[in-house]
Amino acid sequence: MNFGLSDEQGLLQDAIRGFLEGQTPLDSIRKFAADGNGLQASIWQGLIDLGATGVIIPEQFGGSDLGMFDATVIMEAIGRTVAPVPYLSTAVLAPIALLGSGSDAQQQDGLNKISAGDVTFGVGLTEATGVRRDAGLTLTGTKLSGKALFVMDGLKADQLILAVGSDTLVSVSATAAGLTRNRLNVSDKTRGIAEVLLDHVDCELIGAAGSATQTIEKMIDAGRIGLAAESFGAAEILFYRARDYALERNQFERPIGSFQSIKHLCAEMIADLEPCRSLIWYAAYAYDELPEEASLMACHAKANTQEVAKMVARSATEIHGGMGFTDLMGLHYWLKRIELNRQLLGGPEATREAAAKLQGLVA
Repeated sequence: MNFGLSDEQGLLQDAIRGFLEGQTPLDSIRKFAADGNGLQASIWQGLIDLGATGVIIPEQFGGSDLGMFDATVIMEAIGRTVAPVPYLSTAVLAPIALLGSGSDAQQQDGLNKISAGDVTFGVGLTEATGVRRDAGLTLTGTKLSGKALFVMDGLKADQLILAVGSDTLVSVSATAAGLTRNRLNVSDKTRGIAEVLLDHVDCELIGAAGSATQTIEKMIDAGRIGLAAESFGAAEILFYRARDYALERNQFERPIGSFQSIKHLCAEMIADLEPCRSLIWYAAYAYDELPEEASLMACHAKANTQEVAKMVARSATEIHGGMGFTDLMGLHYWLKRIELNRQLLGGPEATREAAAKLQGLVA
C-alpha cells in the first residue's frame, strides 16, 4: 500500500505552495504583522480562485467534495509561508459546523458563500476545550451574552461561530449591535485572534440548543489536525533555512555545517520532524475514513507535532546564532505561529490527557 499523496493531491500541493510562496515575501509578512494591512485580501482571493475554500464542501454547494486530507495539504502550505489568511476557520471549521448541525437553509446559504469566497468566519471553541474563569457565554433564547476568548480569525471575520458550552453552536454577525471585538495580545500577529464581548447580541442557533455535541467534537478534531499541519509546515521551513544557513556560513575557513555539533542538531531535527508528517496524514485519513479513531489520532498528531515543532524552532534559531534572533532573518514569524498553534484547542499536556481518557487510561 502506498500511503502518500495521490497525483491530484500532489498537483494541489504544488499549486498552493507555488502561489503562497510567490505572494508572501518576508517584507510583506513583516508589514502585515506590524499594521495588519495590505496582504490578507490578495492572498485570500488567490486561494478562492484556486478552489481551496471549497475543498471539503459538497459539490451541490459549489465545493469540490474532497476531504480533510486535502485540506491538510493546504494548511501545511499555509504554515510553510505563515500566510495571514482565515483558512482553518472559514474553509474547514465553519463548513463542518454547518454540515454537522445546520438546517437546510443554513447549509444552502453558508456553504455556497464559503465556496464562492463571499464570507469569512471566525470560530471560537474555547467553551468546549477549556473556558477561562473570567470568560464564558450565556444563551437566553436567541440572545447571547458574555465573553469568548481566543476566537480564531475572529478579528476581521464577517461572521462568528461560537460554542456555548460543549453542546450548542451559534452564528453571530460580526457587526451585530452589542458585539465588540478586541485583538488579543498573542505572539503571532499574522493571525487575528480575538476576544469577543457580547451584550444581549442577536444570534442564530446552528441546529437546536444542546444538539451539537458531536459536531463540536468533530470541529475540535479537525482544528487540531489543521493546527498540527500548519506547525509541521512552519517547522519544516525552519529546518531547511537552518540547513542552508549552516552550509553557507563559514567559521575558521569552513562551513559551520561541517561541525559535528551542527550536524547533530540538523539530524535530530529532521529525524524527529519527518515522522510527524505520517502521523498528521494518518490523522486526516482517520478523520475521513475511520471515525472511531479520529479523535485519538487528532490528539496524538497535535501533541507530538507541537512538541517537535517547538524543538525544531529552537534548534533552527540556535544554528543561526545571534542572527537568528534578529528581525532581519525573520525566523520569529514561524516560531510565533508554532507557539500560538501549540496552545489553541489545547496544548500538548491537554491533548495527551484527552488521548489518555479516550483510551481508558485515566478516569
